[in-house]
Amino acid sequence: MTFDLPFSVIIVGAGNINFGSPEGPWNHSTRLEAKLGVRLVVAAIVDPATAHAKRQLEVKRGSAAAASYASTLIFSSIAAAHAGLDSPPDLVVLGSPAAFRGTTDESSGNDAEVQLSRMFPTAAIFVEKPVGAGPVEEPRAVGQHLESVGSLVSVGYMLRYSAAVQKMKQIIQDNNLAIMMTSARYVMGAYEFSAKPAWWNKAIDCGPIVEQATHFCDLSRYFGGEVVLGSIAANSVEWYEAPGRLSKISVDETLIPEEQRIPRFTSATWKYANGAIGHLEHGVALQGTAFSTEFTVWADGYQLKLVDPYNHPTLYLRRPGNDAEEIIHFDGDDPFLSEMAAVIERIEGADTPILSSYADAVKTYEMTWAIRWASERSRVPNGIAN
Repeated sequence: MTFDLPFSVIIVGAGNINFGSPEGPWNHSTRLEAKLGVRLVVAAIVDPATAHAKRQLEVKRGSAAAASYASTLIFSSIAAAHAGLDSPPDLVVLGSPAAFRGTTDESSGNDAEVQLSRMFPTAAIFVEKPVGAGPVEEPRAVGQHLESVGSLVSVGYMLRYSAAVQKMKQIIQDNNLAIMMTSARYVMGAYEFSAKPAWWNKAIDCGPIVEQATHFCDLSRYFGGEVVLGSIAANSVEWYEAPGRLSKISVDETLIPEEQRIPRFTSATWKYANGAIGHLEHGVALQGTAFSTEFTVWADGYQLKLVDPYNHPTLYLRRPGNDAEEIIHFDGDDPFLSEMAAVIERIEGADTPILSSYADAVKTYEMTWAIRWASERSRVPNGIAN
């Protein structure tokens, strides 16, 4: 393995997930810079909004990582990048909105994964979550295609790479525990600053369970195993109900069709194939800058409660024979960096495990849709519960 050669990357999508935003820790470009240092060569940024991509590039050229972006080209499409680049990249970071990927339908133009696998067959692909924004059959077909051509693919469920999560997995394995229940809570902070209209429109971003709570659905599957989709039951607080009338929204919700407006809270339960049960609650309720997030696993004699895994992960551990909780802090851990490091190391020949394959991420996608459908079936129609 040679670790002193330039490492070429194409970044697809010039938005927040790849270049950062004020309200969250996500920023794939900074993790590439941290992992690769001077070896990083960003060959291209691909985004149809080329003016925005150029602004992002200007910021990078004024940063400490300027050398990595000195020769970066801007393209409006993957096909244009393929035609305009002299050599293929080592890695493509696919962070375009889910509505523009996740299908094998060439006529839609949203078959980014298929295009990349054909135009850059030697490149690994890092795909942001969720794996799509359409019918669950479409990402499933994408996964089958990627497997058939042998592409190395990693999906951005970074919480699997969290040191706290791995510590929980170690405790469960070391003590041969059978999980009895998982419980996940994800309550969004700073919702009044969430100014992306697509996020508030289920017709575009599919709603907060599919787009955001997917991280905790994936974490639930990572611990509990396969979910019996038919067992999922869910209820929601809708925008038209008295508890759902938010006081600060940064978009004009009247421009969104009523049937496509997002729920404010969703609570779901399900059965795992191994007999355990699971629970999720997701809310758009807090107006501060921090989310309220918590994930708990119960087993015989054990409670493993992970609090604030995004920013200040802390594990509260209760074991048999002691009612007092052990408190373990994981300050400084960066699962975003760990997931990016894993795929880079695999590209360069190491046996570092990829913890979220595309096929596995499709199962999380199916789960989130099943929760959304269950909550929509149970909701009280508008005009009755006002």
